Amino acid sequence: MAKAKTILGAAAIALLAIATNAQAAELAATAALKADQPGAPISRYVYGQFSEHLGAGVYDGVWVGPDSKIPNVRGIRSDVVGALKDLKVPVIRWPGGCFADEYRWRDGVGERSKRPSRKNNWWGGSPESNAFGTHEFMDFAEQVGADPYLSINVGSSDPTEMREWIEYMTSPGDDTLAQERRANGRDKPFKVPFIGIGNESWGCGGEMTPEYYANEYRRFSAFFHKNNDNPAVRVGSGANAFDTNWTDVVTKNAGRFMDAISLHYYTLPTGKWDKKGAATGFDKAAWGQTFAQTLRMEDLLTQHIAVLDKNDPDKRIGLFVDEWGTWYDVEPGTNPGHLYQLNTLRDGVLAAANFNIFHHHTDRVKMTNIAQTINVLQAMILTKGDQIVLTPTYYAFKMYTPFQDATAVPLEVQAPKITIGATTIPAFNASAAKGKDGKTYIGVANMSPDDSIKLSVSLGGLKARSVSGQLLTADKMDAFNAFGAKPVVAPVPYKGGRLVGDKLTLDIPAKSVVVVAVE
Repeated sequence: MAKAKTILGAAAIALLAIATNAQAAELAATAALKADQPGAPISRYVYGQFSEHLGAGVYDGVWVGPDSKIPNVRGIRSDVVGALKDLKVPVIRWPGGCFADEYRWRDGVGERSKRPSRKNNWWGGSPESNAFGTHEFMDFAEQVGADPYLSINVGSSDPTEMREWIEYMTSPGDDTLAQERRANGRDKPFKVPFIGIGNESWGCGGEMTPEYYANEYRRFSAFFHKNNDNPAVRVGSGANAFDTNWTDVVTKNAGRFMDAISLHYYTLPTGKWDKKGAATGFDKAAWGQTFAQTLRMEDLLTQHIAVLDKNDPDKRIGLFVDEWGTWYDVEPGTNPGHLYQLNTLRDGVLAAANFNIFHHHTDRVKMTNIAQTINVLQAMILTKGDQIVLTPTYYAFKMYTPFQDATAVPLEVQAPKITIGATTIPAFNASAAKGKDGKTYIGVANMSPDDSIKLSVSLGGLKARSVSGQLLTADKMDAFNAFGAKPVVAPVPYKGGRLVGDKLTLDIPAKSVVVVAVE
Protein backbone atom coordinates (compact mmCIF):
# COMPACT_ATOMS: atom_id res chain seq x y z
CA MET A 1 0.00 0.00 0.00
CA ALA A 2 2.86 2.38 0.80
CA LYS A 3 4.42 1.64 -2.58
CA ALA A 4 1.14 2.43 -4.35
CA LYS A 5 0.95 5.78 -2.53
CA THR A 6 4.49 6.56 -3.67
CA ILE A 7 3.61 5.79 -7.27
CA LEU A 8 0.45 7.88 -7.09
CA GLY A 9 2.41 10.71 -5.45
CA ALA A 10 5.00 10.69 -8.23
CA ALA A 11 2.23 10.73 -10.84
CA ALA A 12 0.59 13.69 -9.15
CA ILE A 13 3.87 15.59 -9.12
CA ALA A 14 4.39 14.85 -12.81
CA LEU A 15 0.87 16.06 -13.66
CA LEU A 16 1.45 19.23 -11.63
CA ALA A 17 4.66 19.89 -13.51
CA ILE A 18 2.86 19.43 -16.85
CA ALA A 19 0.07 21.77 -15.74
CA THR A 20 2.56 24.37 -14.55
CA ASN A 21 4.53 24.22 -17.80
CA ALA A 22 1.29 24.50 -19.77
CA GLN A 23 0.76 27.92 -18.25
CA ALA A 24 4.04 29.13 -19.66
CA ALA A 25 4.62 29.87 -23.33
CA GLU A 26 7.09 31.53 -25.62
CA LEU A 27 5.42 34.59 -27.08
CA ALA A 28 6.52 35.96 -30.44
CA ALA A 29 6.78 39.72 -30.90
CA THR A 30 8.26 42.18 -33.36
CA ALA A 31 9.74 45.65 -33.12
CA ALA A 32 11.12 48.14 -35.63
CA LEU A 33 14.02 50.44 -34.75
CA LYS A 34 13.92 53.82 -36.50
CA ALA A 35 17.65 54.47 -36.33
CA ASP A 36 17.43 57.27 -38.90
CA GLN A 37 14.81 59.19 -36.87
CA PRO A 38 16.51 60.22 -33.62
CA GLY A 39 14.29 61.79 -31.00
CA ALA A 40 14.90 64.09 -28.05
CA PRO A 41 17.78 63.59 -25.62
CA ILE A 42 17.09 61.46 -22.55
CA SER A 43 18.23 63.73 -19.75
CA ARG A 44 20.37 62.03 -17.14
CA TYR A 45 18.04 63.65 -14.59
CA VAL A 46 15.37 61.12 -15.60
CA TYR A 47 17.34 58.78 -13.31
CA GLY A 48 17.06 61.00 -10.23
CA GLN A 49 16.55 60.13 -6.57
CA PHE A 50 14.48 61.48 -3.70
CA SER A 51 15.51 61.40 -0.01
CA GLU A 52 13.09 62.70 2.59
CA HIS A 53 13.44 62.96 6.37
CA LEU A 54 11.26 59.88 6.80
CA GLY A 55 11.91 56.72 8.79
CA ALA A 56 15.50 55.57 8.27
CA GLY A 57 15.83 57.30 4.91
CA VAL A 58 18.33 59.86 6.22
CA TYR A 59 19.25 58.84 9.75
CA ASP A 60 20.97 55.43 9.54
CA GLY A 61 20.44 55.40 5.78
CA VAL A 62 22.78 58.29 4.99
CA TRP A 63 23.82 59.89 8.27
CA VAL A 64 25.52 57.90 11.06
CA GLY A 65 27.58 60.75 12.51
CA PRO A 66 31.34 61.26 12.45
CA ASP A 67 31.86 59.20 15.63
CA SER A 68 30.13 56.10 14.28
CA LYS A 69 32.02 52.82 13.91
CA ILE A 70 30.35 52.46 10.53
CA PRO A 71 32.85 53.76 7.94
CA ASN A 72 31.91 57.31 7.07
CA VAL A 73 33.21 60.59 5.71
CA ARG A 74 32.13 63.49 7.91
CA GLY A 75 29.25 61.39 9.23
CA ILE A 76 27.97 60.17 5.85
CA ARG A 77 28.03 56.42 5.20
CA SER A 78 30.84 55.46 2.81
CA ASP A 79 29.14 52.24 1.64
CA VAL A 80 25.98 54.11 0.63
CA VAL A 81 27.95 56.83 -1.16
CA GLY A 82 29.95 54.22 -3.07
CA ALA A 83 26.84 52.36 -4.17
CA LEU A 84 25.13 55.55 -5.37
CA LYS A 85 28.24 56.68 -7.22
CA ASP A 86 28.15 53.38 -9.10
CA LEU A 87 24.61 54.27 -10.21
CA LYS A 88 25.85 57.63 -11.53
CA VAL A 89 23.05 59.30 -9.57
CA PRO A 90 22.54 62.67 -11.28
CA VAL A 91 20.29 64.49 -8.79
CA ILE A 92 18.89 64.04 -5.27
CA ARG A 93 15.74 65.79 -4.09
CA TRP A 94 15.64 66.87 -0.40
CA PRO A 95 14.36 67.43 2.37
CA GLY A 96 10.88 66.29 1.27
CA GLY A 97 8.12 65.56 0.52
CA CYS A 98 5.59 66.51 3.14
CA PHE A 99 8.46 67.12 5.57
CA ALA A 100 9.64 70.06 3.44
CA ASP A 101 6.63 72.23 4.22
CA GLU A 102 7.35 72.13 7.96
CA TYR A 103 11.14 72.37 7.57
CA ARG A 104 12.93 75.49 8.84
CA TRP A 105 16.36 75.66 7.29
CA ARG A 106 17.89 77.49 10.24
CA ASP A 107 17.19 74.47 12.44
CA GLY A 108 19.78 72.56 10.40
CA VAL A 109 22.78 74.90 10.32
CA GLY A 110 25.40 75.81 12.90
CA GLU A 111 26.87 73.70 15.65
CA ARG A 112 25.03 70.37 15.76
CA SER A 113 24.90 70.19 19.54
CA LYS A 114 22.93 73.42 19.61
CA ARG A 115 20.43 72.57 16.87
CA PRO A 116 16.83 72.20 18.05
CA SER A 117 15.06 68.86 18.13
CA ARG A 118 11.66 68.81 16.43
CA LYS A 119 8.80 66.37 16.08
CA ASN A 120 8.38 64.89 12.61
CA ASN A 121 4.62 65.33 12.45
CA TRP A 122 4.19 63.71 9.06
CA TRP A 123 6.13 60.51 9.58
CA GLY A 124 5.39 58.63 12.78
CA GLY A 125 6.03 61.52 15.17
CA SER A 126 9.70 60.58 15.25
CA PRO A 127 12.23 63.01 16.72
CA GLU A 128 14.08 65.14 14.18
CA SER A 129 17.51 66.04 15.57
CA ASN A 130 18.42 68.32 12.66
CA ALA A 131 21.91 66.80 12.74
CA PHE A 132 21.54 66.40 8.98
CA GLY A 133 20.93 69.86 7.57
CA THR A 134 21.99 72.03 4.64
CA HIS A 135 25.75 71.52 4.88
CA GLU A 136 25.42 67.78 5.50
CA PHE A 137 23.05 67.29 2.58
CA MET A 138 25.26 69.31 0.24
CA ASP A 139 28.26 67.26 1.39
CA PHE A 140 26.30 64.05 0.69
CA ALA A 141 25.34 65.21 -2.81
CA GLU A 142 28.91 66.26 -3.59
CA GLN A 143 30.31 62.93 -2.35
CA VAL A 144 27.86 61.07 -4.59
CA GLY A 145 28.51 63.43 -7.51
CA ALA A 146 24.85 64.40 -7.73
CA ASP A 147 23.19 67.79 -8.16
CA PRO A 148 20.99 68.95 -5.27
CA TYR A 149 17.30 69.63 -5.80
CA LEU A 150 15.89 71.51 -2.80
CA SER A 151 12.23 71.71 -1.81
CA ILE A 152 11.26 75.08 -0.34
CA ASN A 153 8.76 75.44 2.50
CA VAL A 154 5.76 77.29 1.08
CA GLY A 155 2.95 75.80 3.17
CA SER A 156 4.09 77.06 6.58
CA SER A 157 6.68 79.68 5.65
CA ASP A 158 7.07 82.90 3.67
CA PRO A 159 9.16 84.32 0.80
CA THR A 160 11.67 85.91 3.21
CA GLU A 161 12.71 82.53 4.59
CA MET A 162 13.10 81.18 1.05
CA ARG A 163 15.15 84.17 -0.05
CA GLU A 164 17.44 84.01 2.96
CA TRP A 165 18.06 80.27 2.55
CA ILE A 166 18.96 80.76 -1.11
CA GLU A 167 21.26 83.67 -0.27
CA TYR A 168 22.87 81.69 2.55
CA MET A 169 23.70 78.90 0.12
CA THR A 170 24.59 80.82 -3.04
CA SER A 171 25.82 84.33 -2.24
CA PRO A 172 29.48 84.92 -3.16
CA GLY A 173 29.61 88.34 -1.46
CA ASP A 174 30.41 89.71 1.97
CA ASP A 175 26.80 89.97 3.13
CA THR A 176 25.87 88.62 6.55
CA LEU A 177 24.27 85.43 5.24
CA ALA A 178 27.30 84.54 3.15
CA GLN A 179 29.55 85.24 6.13
CA GLU A 180 27.36 83.00 8.28
CA ARG A 181 27.78 80.19 5.75
CA ARG A 182 31.56 80.68 5.88
CA ALA A 183 31.52 80.64 9.67
CA ASN A 184 29.68 77.32 9.45
CA GLY A 185 32.45 75.81 7.37
CA ARG A 186 31.70 76.52 3.71
CA ASP A 187 33.68 79.30 2.03
CA LYS A 188 32.56 79.13 -1.60
CA PRO A 189 28.87 79.14 -2.50
CA PHE A 190 27.00 75.90 -2.91
CA LYS A 191 25.79 74.90 -6.35
CA VAL A 192 21.96 74.70 -6.26
CA PRO A 193 20.65 73.99 -9.78
CA PHE A 194 17.05 73.01 -8.89
CA ILE A 195 14.63 74.54 -6.39
CA GLY A 196 11.06 73.39 -5.89
CA ILE A 197 8.68 76.10 -4.68
CA GLY A 198 6.37 74.02 -2.51
CA ASN A 199 5.50 70.34 -2.48
CA GLU A 200 2.08 68.75 -2.94
CA SER A 201 0.49 72.11 -2.27
CA TRP A 202 -2.88 70.49 -3.03
CA GLY A 203 -2.41 68.27 0.06
CA CYS A 204 0.19 68.09 2.82
CA GLY A 205 1.83 71.25 1.48
CA GLY A 206 -1.11 73.49 2.41
CA GLU A 207 -4.42 72.03 1.13
CA MET A 208 -4.50 74.79 -1.50
CA THR A 209 -6.69 75.18 -4.57
CA PRO A 210 -4.79 75.52 -7.85
CA GLU A 211 -5.85 79.17 -8.09
CA TYR A 212 -4.56 79.91 -4.60
CA TYR A 213 -1.29 78.05 -5.18
CA ALA A 214 -0.71 79.87 -8.49
CA ASN A 215 -0.95 83.18 -6.64
CA GLU A 216 1.33 81.94 -3.86
CA TYR A 217 3.82 80.70 -6.44
CA ARG A 218 3.84 84.11 -8.12
CA ARG A 219 4.41 85.80 -4.75
CA PHE A 220 7.32 83.51 -3.85
CA SER A 221 8.76 83.79 -7.35
CA ALA A 222 8.88 87.58 -7.05
CA PHE A 223 11.49 87.15 -4.31
CA PHE A 224 13.35 84.27 -5.90
CA HIS A 225 15.86 86.66 -7.57
CA LYS A 226 16.95 84.36 -10.38
CA ASN A 227 20.34 85.70 -11.49
CA ASN A 228 24.02 84.76 -11.80
CA ASP A 229 24.19 83.93 -8.10
CA ASN A 230 20.98 81.91 -8.28
CA PRO A 231 20.42 80.44 -11.75
CA ALA A 232 18.34 77.56 -10.38
CA VAL A 233 15.50 75.97 -12.30
CA ARG A 234 12.25 77.05 -10.60
CA VAL A 235 9.94 74.08 -10.15
CA GLY A 236 6.25 74.60 -9.46
CA SER A 237 4.37 72.20 -7.22
CA GLY A 238 2.40 70.06 -9.62
CA ALA A 239 -0.54 67.73 -9.69
CA ASN A 240 -1.60 64.64 -7.84
CA ALA A 241 -1.81 61.88 -10.43
CA PHE A 242 -4.55 62.56 -13.02
CA ASP A 243 -5.60 66.01 -11.78
CA THR A 244 -4.97 67.80 -15.09
CA ASN A 245 -7.03 70.78 -13.90
CA TRP A 246 -4.22 71.58 -11.43
CA THR A 247 -1.65 71.59 -14.22
CA ASP A 248 -3.93 73.69 -16.41
CA VAL A 249 -4.74 76.38 -13.83
CA VAL A 250 -1.23 76.66 -12.40
CA THR A 251 0.60 76.86 -15.72
CA LYS A 252 -2.01 79.20 -17.18
CA ASN A 253 -1.76 81.61 -14.23
CA ALA A 254 1.89 81.24 -13.21
CA GLY A 255 3.64 79.33 -15.99
CA ARG A 256 5.62 82.31 -17.23
CA PHE A 257 7.40 82.44 -13.85
CA MET A 258 8.40 78.76 -13.73
CA ASP A 259 10.88 76.58 -15.58
CA ALA A 260 9.33 73.22 -14.68
CA ILE A 261 6.32 71.75 -12.92
CA SER A 262 6.21 68.54 -10.94
CA LEU A 263 3.90 65.52 -11.08
CA HIS A 264 3.44 62.75 -8.49
CA TYR A 265 2.17 59.23 -9.12
CA TYR A 266 2.58 56.12 -6.99
CA THR A 267 1.89 52.53 -8.01
CA LEU A 268 -0.47 50.80 -5.56
CA PRO A 269 -1.28 47.19 -6.52
CA THR A 270 -4.91 47.55 -5.43
CA GLY A 271 -5.22 51.22 -6.38
CA LYS A 272 -6.56 51.83 -2.86
CA TRP A 273 -4.75 53.73 -0.12
CA ASP A 274 -6.35 51.91 2.81
CA LYS A 275 -5.12 48.49 1.69
CA LYS A 276 -2.41 48.82 -0.91
CA GLY A 277 -1.10 45.25 -1.12
CA ALA A 278 1.91 43.35 0.18
CA ALA A 279 5.51 43.81 -0.93
CA THR A 280 6.20 40.06 -0.74
CA GLY A 281 4.15 36.87 -0.70
CA PHE A 282 1.83 38.16 -3.42
CA ASP A 283 0.16 35.99 -6.05
CA LYS A 284 0.07 36.35 -9.83
CA ALA A 285 -3.16 38.33 -9.70
CA ALA A 286 -1.42 40.96 -7.55
CA TRP A 287 1.54 40.93 -9.95
CA GLY A 288 -0.80 41.71 -12.84
CA GLN A 289 -2.69 44.40 -10.92
CA THR A 290 0.60 46.09 -9.97
CA PHE A 291 1.75 46.34 -13.57
CA ALA A 292 -1.67 47.49 -14.76
CA GLN A 293 -1.44 50.34 -12.23
CA THR A 294 2.12 51.30 -13.13
CA LEU A 295 1.42 51.29 -16.88
CA ARG A 296 -1.08 54.09 -16.27
CA MET A 297 2.02 56.29 -16.22
CA GLU A 298 1.85 56.37 -20.04
CA ASP A 299 -1.67 57.83 -20.08
CA LEU A 300 -0.86 60.09 -17.15
CA LEU A 301 2.06 61.69 -18.97
CA THR A 302 0.10 61.98 -22.20
CA GLN A 303 -2.71 63.86 -20.47
CA HIS A 304 -0.52 66.32 -18.58
CA ILE A 305 1.73 66.91 -21.58
CA ALA A 306 -1.35 67.78 -23.66
CA VAL A 307 -2.20 70.48 -21.10
CA LEU A 308 1.36 71.78 -21.10
CA ASP A 309 1.43 71.82 -24.90
CA LYS A 310 -1.69 73.97 -24.85
CA ASN A 311 -0.39 76.46 -22.27
CA ASP A 312 3.30 76.26 -23.19
CA PRO A 313 3.53 75.46 -26.92
CA ASP A 314 7.24 76.34 -26.99
CA LYS A 315 7.92 73.48 -24.55
CA ARG A 316 9.86 75.78 -22.24
CA ILE A 317 8.40 74.25 -19.06
CA GLY A 318 9.83 70.86 -18.18
CA LEU A 319 7.75 68.13 -16.57
CA PHE A 320 9.42 66.66 -13.48
CA VAL A 321 7.90 63.40 -12.19
CA ASP A 322 9.67 64.01 -8.91
CA GLU A 323 7.86 61.34 -6.90
CA TRP A 324 7.09 57.93 -8.38
CA GLY A 325 7.44 54.26 -7.48
CA THR A 326 5.69 51.44 -5.66
CA TRP A 327 3.86 51.98 -2.38
CA TYR A 328 2.87 48.83 -0.51
CA ASP A 329 1.58 48.10 2.96
CA VAL A 330 4.50 48.51 5.35
CA GLU A 331 6.54 45.52 6.43
CA PRO A 332 4.83 43.81 9.41
CA GLY A 333 6.30 44.87 12.74
CA THR A 334 7.68 48.18 11.49
CA ASN A 335 6.51 51.71 12.28
CA PRO A 336 3.64 52.48 9.85
CA GLY A 337 4.92 56.04 9.55
CA HIS A 338 8.34 54.93 8.34
CA LEU A 339 7.14 53.37 5.05
CA TYR A 340 9.63 50.51 5.12
CA GLN A 341 8.95 47.84 2.50
CA LEU A 342 10.97 45.03 0.99
CA ASN A 343 11.96 45.25 -2.66
CA THR A 344 11.56 42.29 -5.00
CA LEU A 345 12.10 41.27 -8.60
CA ARG A 346 8.66 42.76 -9.30
CA ASP A 347 10.03 46.20 -8.33
CA GLY A 348 13.05 45.84 -10.59
CA VAL A 349 10.93 44.93 -13.63
CA LEU A 350 8.49 47.71 -12.75
CA ALA A 351 11.29 50.29 -12.58
CA ALA A 352 12.46 49.29 -16.05
CA ALA A 353 8.90 49.49 -17.40
CA ASN A 354 8.69 53.07 -16.13
CA PHE A 355 12.07 53.97 -17.61
CA ASN A 356 10.80 52.82 -21.00
CA ILE A 357 7.72 55.00 -20.61
CA PHE A 358 9.77 58.06 -19.61
CA HIS A 359 11.97 57.56 -22.68
CA HIS A 360 8.87 57.94 -24.88
CA HIS A 361 8.26 61.49 -23.58
CA THR A 362 11.72 63.02 -23.30
CA ASP A 363 10.78 66.16 -25.21
CA ARG A 364 8.85 67.19 -22.08
CA VAL A 365 9.89 64.85 -19.22
CA LYS A 366 13.22 66.31 -18.08
CA MET A 367 13.52 64.81 -14.61
CA THR A 368 12.08 62.02 -12.49
CA ASN A 369 12.88 61.14 -8.87
CA ILE A 370 12.01 57.71 -7.52
CA ALA A 371 10.70 57.51 -3.97
CA GLN A 372 12.96 56.90 -2.17
CA THR A 373 16.70 56.34 -2.17
CA ILE A 374 17.25 54.39 1.07
CA ASN A 375 15.03 52.39 3.46
CA VAL A 376 11.78 54.03 2.31
CA LEU A 377 9.25 52.79 -0.29
CA GLN A 378 10.90 51.59 -3.53
CA ALA A 379 14.44 52.01 -2.26
CA MET A 380 17.75 51.49 -4.01
CA ILE A 381 19.42 50.46 -0.76
CA LEU A 382 18.35 48.95 2.56
CA THR A 383 20.55 49.32 5.64
CA LYS A 384 20.74 47.51 8.96
CA GLY A 385 23.56 48.56 11.25
CA ASP A 386 26.77 48.31 9.26
CA GLN A 387 25.17 46.15 6.54
CA ILE A 388 23.60 47.24 3.29
CA VAL A 389 21.53 45.46 0.66
CA LEU A 390 21.34 46.55 -2.96
CA THR A 391 17.79 45.95 -4.14
CA PRO A 392 16.44 44.71 -7.49
CA THR A 393 15.43 48.32 -8.19
CA TYR A 394 19.04 49.39 -7.65
CA TYR A 395 20.17 46.89 -10.26
CA ALA A 396 17.52 48.02 -12.74
CA PHE A 397 18.84 51.58 -12.41
CA LYS A 398 22.38 50.32 -12.89
CA MET A 399 21.49 48.41 -16.04
CA TYR A 400 19.89 51.53 -17.55
CA THR A 401 22.80 53.94 -16.85
CA PRO A 402 23.81 53.96 -20.56
CA PHE A 403 20.51 55.75 -21.28
CA GLN A 404 21.63 58.80 -19.28
CA ASP A 405 22.12 61.70 -21.74
CA ALA A 406 21.60 59.31 -24.65
CA THR A 407 19.44 60.22 -27.66
CA ALA A 408 16.09 58.47 -27.82
CA VAL A 409 15.54 56.34 -30.92
CA PRO A 410 11.96 55.38 -31.85
CA LEU A 411 11.24 51.69 -31.34
CA GLU A 412 7.86 50.60 -32.67
CA VAL A 413 6.79 47.54 -30.70
CA GLN A 414 4.01 45.04 -31.33
CA ALA A 415 3.57 43.53 -27.86
CA PRO A 416 1.11 40.66 -27.36
CA LYS A 417 -1.45 41.05 -24.60
CA ILE A 418 -1.50 38.68 -21.64
CA THR A 419 -4.23 38.09 -19.07
CA ILE A 420 -3.24 37.52 -15.45
CA GLY A 421 -6.23 36.83 -13.26
CA ALA A 422 -8.71 39.56 -14.18
CA THR A 423 -6.04 41.88 -15.57
CA THR A 424 -4.93 42.26 -19.19
CA ILE A 425 -1.65 44.04 -19.92
CA PRO A 426 0.97 44.07 -22.69
CA ALA A 427 3.51 41.31 -22.10
CA PHE A 428 6.41 43.75 -22.27
CA ASN A 429 7.48 47.26 -23.12
CA ALA A 430 10.76 48.53 -24.50
CA SER A 431 12.75 51.60 -25.52
CA ALA A 432 15.91 52.38 -27.44
CA ALA A 433 18.56 55.08 -27.54
CA LYS A 434 21.93 55.91 -29.00
CA GLY A 435 24.37 56.25 -26.15
CA LYS A 436 27.16 58.75 -25.75
CA ASP A 437 29.57 55.89 -26.56
CA GLY A 438 28.01 55.47 -30.01
CA LYS A 439 26.33 52.16 -29.20
CA THR A 440 22.60 51.62 -29.61
CA TYR A 441 20.89 50.39 -26.46
CA ILE A 442 17.60 48.53 -26.20
CA GLY A 443 15.89 47.98 -22.84
CA VAL A 444 13.08 45.47 -22.39
CA ALA A 445 10.84 44.86 -19.37
CA ASN A 446 9.08 41.50 -19.64
CA MET A 447 6.05 41.88 -17.38
CA SER A 448 4.76 38.34 -17.84
CA PRO A 449 5.40 36.16 -14.79
CA ASP A 450 5.25 33.01 -16.93
CA ASP A 451 5.97 33.68 -20.60
CA SER A 452 9.28 34.13 -22.32
CA ILE A 453 9.37 36.31 -25.42
CA LYS A 454 11.16 35.89 -28.72
CA LEU A 455 11.51 39.47 -29.88
CA SER A 456 12.52 40.07 -33.49
CA VAL A 457 13.83 43.61 -34.00
CA SER A 458 14.25 45.14 -37.44
CA LEU A 459 17.30 47.39 -37.12
CA GLY A 460 16.21 49.78 -39.85
CA GLY A 461 19.53 50.23 -41.61
CA LEU A 462 21.68 50.13 -38.47
CA LYS A 463 24.86 48.25 -39.34
CA ALA A 464 25.48 45.97 -36.38
CA ARG A 465 28.37 43.60 -35.75
CA SER A 466 27.78 42.46 -32.19
CA VAL A 467 25.24 42.36 -29.38
CA SER A 468 25.91 42.06 -25.67
CA GLY A 469 23.98 42.87 -22.54
CA GLN A 470 22.72 42.09 -19.07
CA LEU A 471 19.77 40.16 -17.68
CA LEU A 472 17.92 40.63 -14.39
CA THR A 473 15.57 37.85 -13.29
CA ALA A 474 15.02 35.21 -10.59
CA ASP A 475 13.10 32.00 -10.02
CA LYS A 476 10.43 33.56 -7.80
CA MET A 477 8.23 36.58 -8.52
CA ASP A 478 8.91 37.97 -5.06
CA ALA A 479 12.60 37.10 -4.85
CA PHE A 480 14.53 39.72 -2.87
CA ASN A 481 18.07 40.31 -1.69
CA ALA A 482 18.57 39.71 2.03
CA PHE A 483 21.07 40.97 4.56
CA GLY A 484 24.08 38.72 5.00
CA ALA A 485 23.32 36.61 1.92
CA LYS A 486 24.47 36.58 -1.67
CA PRO A 487 22.06 38.58 -3.87
CA VAL A 488 19.51 36.37 -5.62
CA VAL A 489 18.36 39.24 -7.88
CA ALA A 490 21.37 40.77 -9.61
CA PRO A 491 22.40 41.27 -13.24
CA VAL A 492 24.15 38.48 -15.13
CA PRO A 493 25.60 38.52 -18.66
CA TYR A 494 22.89 38.15 -21.28
CA LYS A 495 23.48 35.45 -23.90
CA GLY A 496 20.11 35.50 -25.68
CA GLY A 497 20.83 37.97 -28.49
CA ARG A 498 21.55 37.02 -32.13
CA LEU A 499 22.26 39.12 -35.20
CA VAL A 500 21.34 37.92 -38.68
CA GLY A 501 21.59 40.59 -41.36
CA ASP A 502 19.49 43.55 -40.29
CA LYS A 503 17.52 41.49 -37.75
CA LEU A 504 18.22 41.25 -34.04
CA THR A 505 16.54 38.42 -32.17
CA LEU A 506 16.26 38.63 -28.39
CA ASP A 507 15.15 35.72 -26.23
CA ILE A 508 13.65 37.41 -23.17
CA PRO A 509 12.98 35.20 -20.12
CA ALA A 510 9.77 35.57 -18.15
CA LYS A 511 9.65 38.27 -15.43
CA SER A 512 12.90 39.89 -16.45
CA VAL A 513 14.75 43.01 -17.49
CA VAL A 514 17.13 42.86 -20.45
CA VAL A 515 19.35 45.70 -21.65
CA VAL A 516 21.50 45.09 -24.73
CA ALA A 517 24.13 47.13 -26.52
CA VAL A 518 24.26 46.81 -30.30
CA GLU A 519 27.41 47.97 -32.09
